[in-house]
Amino acid sequence: MARIDFHSNVSDKLEYACRLTRKIWSATLEGEPVRNIVIVGEMADLKKLDDMLWTFSSTDFLPHCFIDDDAALETPIVLLDDFASKALANIPHADILIHLGMRMPTDVPALVARFPRIVEVVTVNEAERLAGRNRYKAYRDLGHELNNFDQTKN
Repeated sequence: MARIDFHSNVSDKLEYACRLTRKIWSATLEGEPVRNIVIVGEMADLKKLDDMLWTFSSTDFLPHCFIDDDAALETPIVLLDDFASKALANIPHADILIHLGMRMPTDVPALVARFPRIVEVVTVNEAERLAGRNRYKAYRDLGHELNNFDQTKN
């Protein structure tokens, strides 16, 4: 079973995604393999996130690209807007999936078979909260280990 973490009550999902990506990326110990991250969301959000990942920190470099970029095979952080993208099967990334969108993946068994850890980012927006609750219930009903990290306390 995959470990699925819900980061709930996030005020700004894109800024949060930048910080979370940096934290995961920087947690790689020297000599260890790089932890690969796939970020899934709506294309409009991903375009903003792309810009933010280049500029949000003057001291951190977070190598990333969109899945259809020629460098996606070698880039540890990949952005895509569809869980069912055929291009996802062509890249080796399989450590962590960060989901910024509201849609439930259509093929959860395939997703959790590929990614041992999934992070669901749920904002304070009411529609996103409701969609997040529905995803939480769906994952729970499938028997996955769920953890919730309420960001109102941070």
